[in-house]
Amino acid sequence: MRKIVLITGGQRSGKSQKAEEMALMLADNPVYVATAHVWDDEFRQRVAVHQRRRGPQWTNVEEEMYLSRHDLTGRVAVIDCITLWCTNFFFRREKAEWEQPSVDEALSLLKAEFDRFTSQDATFIFVTNEIGSGGVSDNAIQRRFTDLQGWMNQYVASKADEVILMVSGIAVKIK
Repeated sequence: MRKIVLITGGQRSGKSQKAEEMALMLADNPVYVATAHVWDDEFRQRVAVHQRRRGPQWTNVEEEMYLSRHDLTGRVAVIDCITLWCTNFFFRREKAEWEQPSVDEALSLLKAEFDRFTSQDATFIFVTNEIGSGGVSDNAIQRRFTDLQGWMNQYVASKADEVILMVSGIAVKIK
């Protein structure tokens, strides 16, 4: 049976760990879908720490943009994370470097890809960051990205069967 769970919260609030715990309660061999583009060595080390923590029972899939390429029918999957996934659509590398990203275009592409991906009969546990809770950035690109992220989080939450807010390692059920 298809199910969508959204886990949101600030950095280091325990989102990924909670998602992994939920997945392991539902399946012996869950799938971990990593949406990150590895930009530098420090981030590569973070990825390695996450992979070691998860262990061999996980099927790891690395997909920066087109999640629907992967058939997860009948599986339990953690998608970590929407924030990095949005970043990949917002700063599409196939676009010219000087081109300003379009929030409306990125949001439309993200929603369509989310709908294609989650049309499968699977359990999806999405992780995202609650980046709009802080102050307003003085950087125009950051403000546009915050808009994109907030609207995508709202879209996923509207489709989710369950929404959890992580606060200092504590799960607070929202929906």
